[in-house]
Amino acid sequence: MGYEIVVFLGPTMSVAYAREHLDALYLTPAGNGDIVRAVIEHAPSAIALIDGVFGQSPAVRHKEILWAMSRGVRVYGASSMGAMRAAELTEYGMGGHGMVFRWYRRTALADDADVAVAMAPAQLGSFPLGHALIDIRLTLKKAMRNRIIGRQLQVTLERLARSIHYTERSFGKLISIAAEHGMSSQELRVLDLWLVDGKRKQKEVDAIGLLALLSSNSFEMKKRSEPRSFELTEAFAYDMEYYNLTDILLDPDHH
Repeated sequence: MGYEIVVFLGPTMSVAYAREHLDALYLTPAGNGDIVRAVIEHAPSAIALIDGVFGQSPAVRHKEILWAMSRGVRVYGASSMGAMRAAELTEYGMGGHGMVFRWYRRTALADDADVAVAMAPAQLGSFPLGHALIDIRLTLKKAMRNRIIGRQLQVTLERLARSIHYTERSFGKLISIAAEHGMSSQELRVLDLWLVDGKRKQKEVDAIGLLALLSSNSFEMKKRSEPRSFELTEAFAYDMEYYNLTDILLDPDHH
């Protein structure tokens, strides 16, 4: 069955909320081989990559995104894994959207873990089990500008947040460790209360922006883009053989 747009989404926002912005086929966070499989099984005009797997299994590869674009599928990225891959593949035709994408584009040696978040298994909805470092950093800057915390505490908390592994990183964990380190209990209490409504959710904002762009009347989605050239490498062919996808890769007439 063909779909106009396929979206890979997980902890950045719920599918129910995403559907309010774009009617599409929503799949769980992308891993190695999933974009190729989506092209084969659903024949979309476009793919929006928002979330992908990080450490628990192989991540979506650059080469499969290039392969999808070589078949005329438009591929866009934002927020998380999508922002990283779009920043890396902009020159090859992948579209990027949002602040996180722009940050990766201009920041040399930016860390993948800045957007990584522990998440529940896909069968349980891939909901987040923590907070991304980039959202924590933006939130702390906002708190400092709003005079919820001072500059010194902001810098110290940012450094501490970076030291927490992404699988355990959250505002609750950060404040707990900060208290254990003897940081100002009064400031931490005020910050903790403010976080209920004050958190920055830049990854979510970027995702909504991309979905809104793809749903807009001004965005032409009626046909695929022009196919691009693609060089099949031995490593990529081996990867796809593992996922039983090699025959499709070698079939130039498959759509």
